[in-house]
Amino acid sequence: MKTSGIILILIALARGMFAQAPAQTAKRQAPEDLTGYWVSVVTEGWRYRMITPPKGDYGTGTWPVPLNAEGIRVTNAWDPAKDEAAGEACRAYGGGGIMRIPGRVHITWQDDNTLKVEFDAGTQTRLFHFGGTLRADIASSLEGYSVATWEAPPPGRGAPAGGGGGGTGFEVSGMPPPVNESQNQRAGTLKVVTTHLKPGYLRKNGVPYSANATVTEYLNRTNEPNGDSWLFDTTIVEDPTYLQGPFITSENFKHQADNTGWNPSACDAR
Repeated sequence: MKTSGIILILIALARGMFAQAPAQTAKRQAPEDLTGYWVSVVTEGWRYRMITPPKGDYGTGTWPVPLNAEGIRVTNAWDPAKDEAAGEACRAYGGGGIMRIPGRVHITWQDDNTLKVEFDAGTQTRLFHFGGTLRADIASSLEGYSVATWEAPPPGRGAPAGGGGGGTGFEVSGMPPPVNESQNQRAGTLKVVTTHLKPGYLRKNGVPYSANATVTEYLNRTNEPNGDSWLFDTTIVEDPTYLQGPFITSENFKHQADNTGWNPSACDAR
């Protein structure tokens, strides 16, 4: 057989192999499995998450929100009755604050490139779009438009702090103990950037974020030696309208074996 014939055969075989290779979707590339049911475990900011803080309390001295003068003015003008009358009882349940509302989260793949995140608190849904782009023609919404990417951990770095107790309700404790990184290496990070948000609240007492806000999140799953699994969400809110610097928080969720306790509920403006 001539050399040219052999080359053509090899090319044909290579094309066949690539044609049969599965598409490298976000679901196939996932370094860790974030799907399933998760329950909030409140390890910090109890007074701002488990109850609605008093009007005008934006945390000066304790878990402060870095509001500018306009942000303080809007916070002090909060009126939940007006929100209810205007059909805006869900302003604290938008993409800038929903992760801090105590409740349960259900994560599934809507398709091979879209993670679906459902919340029983407020009966809200967020979609994380892999390969998505931010376009000017995307309409603003309560949960905004979220672009997701997988990121590998830095070499030699393990998981963030984890721990906490068991149970089926919202759990309150001190800060969890450090993780033994040699036993609990994180496989990768899900980065989510959300824009195109309608104005909402960072806290239920009217601490605002505007339509100009950008929310950046980093989510990691850890698997503990005792069999527990945890989901950690670090959230960074930047808003030139109401904030004079980034507002950074961290939310912890414990994995559940099933949907025990799942209880979709309406938004509560108070």
